[in-house]
Amino acid sequence: MIPTSMPTSRIQKLATMSEPSPITEYRLTDHAQLEMRRRHISEANIAQVLAAPDQAQAVRPGRVVYQSRVEFGEPAQIYLLRIFVDIDRRPAEVVTAYRTSKIEKYWREGS
Repeated sequence: MIPTSMPTSRIQKLATMSEPSPITEYRLTDHAQLEMRRRHISEANIAQVLAAPDQAQAVRPGRVVYQSRVEFGEPAQIYLLRIFVDIDRRPAEVVTAYRTSKIEKYWREGS
């Protein structure tokens, strides 16, 4: 959890974590489950990214986006799977997830 009184430099450092902590215990919110079905994202995809994310970015205190490049479809195409997680509770809660082909828009070099 990122306290609201945390110095800005610490928040910025967390916003571009180079080695995000794996999440193995989590709960899928009803909204996340709905969006996963609608977007054809499996729970296995979610577990894979949360266990070994390529990158993580803090979006606000207590919420982090975990993201990894993942293959989807036939023929396989690389997408960025982005998972929004509330990490300020136990177990962590997956709020929503989506995939995008606009990898360059969200990918942070050096992260």
